Amino acid sequence: MVYKFRAILDTEEDVFRDIAILSEDTLEDLHNALVNAFGFDGAEVASFYTCDENWNQEDEIPLFDTGDVAGEQMVMADYQLSSILNEDQTKIIYVYDFMNMWTFLVELAAIEEEQAGEAYPAVLFSHGVMPGEAPNKEFESENEMDFDEDEFDEDDFDEFGDSENFEDYGFEENWN
Repeated sequence: MVYKFRAILDTEEDVFRDIAILSEDTLEDLHNALVNAFGFDGAEVASFYTCDENWNQEDEIPLFDTGDVAGEQMVMADYQLSSILNEDQTKIIYVYDFMNMWTFLVELAAIEEEQAGEAYPAVLFSHGVMPGEAPNKEFESENEMDFDEDEFDEDDFDEFGDSENFEDYGFEENWN
């Protein structure tokens, strides 16, 4: 089967690419197709993130094993597209270059039969020009508490009194 994706750059301007790729290809193959479709050099690390219907980020699937024990963490090459995306689970987030945070919303738009003579992966449609720099992100807190520096008072955070006087807390001078 052929998976047809629309990958949208998370920005105000409309920048997206439609990509066709085989369902048995891996997330690493999709990563390479996205790198080529958006004109990146492929020299930066990247990750996919599973997400819910509202694009809320869930589990990370990195390009390289970054775990504490080598070989323990699954990476993009370990996941066939069909094992993680289907008619019920159509959305995934792709982040390229963690210094600049190029973020893409990637959605499975169609599942079709493979066409004889077609080469996959393939860019089916391209819209918009990539900006020179990654769009700025405005991160929001889940608990809508805002911090206003003008209202900052050191005494609000000093719940134990004079932090210079450690004898009051039962610490011995040579505790280790």
